[in-house]
Amino acid sequence: MPRPVLNSLTSADAQRGYRHAIDEFVDWYCSEPRLAFNRIVVLRYRSYLESRQLAPGTVNLRLGAVRRLVYEAADCGLLSSDLAAGICRVKGVKKLGVRLGNWLTVEQAHSLWQAPDNQGLKGKRDRALLALLLACGLRRHEAVGLRIDDLQQREEHWAIVDLLGKAGHVRTVPIPDWVKEQLDEWLRAAGIGRGRIFRRVTRMGRPWGDCMTEKSIWHIVKDCAKRIGMPKLAPHDLRRTCARLCHASGGELEQIQFLLGHVSVQTTERYLGCKQRIRSAVNDRIGIEPNP
Repeated sequence: MPRPVLNSLTSADAQRGYRHAIDEFVDWYCSEPRLAFNRIVVLRYRSYLESRQLAPGTVNLRLGAVRRLVYEAADCGLLSSDLAAGICRVKGVKKLGVRLGNWLTVEQAHSLWQAPDNQGLKGKRDRALLALLLACGLRRHEAVGLRIDDLQQREEHWAIVDLLGKAGHVRTVPIPDWVKEQLDEWLRAAGIGRGRIFRRVTRMGRPWGDCMTEKSIWHIVKDCAKRIGMPKLAPHDLRRTCARLCHASGGELEQIQFLLGHVSVQTTERYLGCKQRIRSAVNDRIGIEPNP
């Protein structure tokens, strides 16, 4: 049953999230004694999720996966329409406020990508990876899937061309010269001339295999973040940091939206984490005030 549910989703990110959510629900359901699959059971599952103090968004994602499972079961005739309708009426959890991530300052971001020791092959790879995440705002799955052929010149500037992002959206991501230098240093040292850019590195300091996993990136970010005194930093915080630093350096909102591949500009605004400034307000000097 989970396979048709996952096949109905076009995004790899959504498939991964729903697969995990469905597996978690099935594990919980099988651990409970002789439960009938009905609305009461789903209400109990919601209470179980809330008891784990999960974020409202996480709880609602889990419940959304259960609803999709119910829809598919009803379509296949495995569940009556009345029973399915009752289950799908189970409401999600209300979100109170906006959950914020972390943003690095310029100094912290600089320290983070320089944290790995570039004398070794692993350090060269990790520096190139962190520089790319911070300066280009890539997601983890975008970084691990990056290939050498994706790096091309456009308008006399290096860029990642036709990058396939979330929900199948395609964008072109400019690459700063200093980031390209970090990538070239890693590729030269690893002897990589084609295929995936980022690979595993053995304990002996040799490249191994033809790719690396998203989980590897998570560990790299967490390890380097601890070195600079920020143990709670997550890989997606580097994407948020990219947006804020671009904005702080005078970048236009729509250009940051293009860079990150957001469909909605409101999403980009949330990534910036801007706060209203009263002192030196934006409307203090707009050119229409009287002459002193």
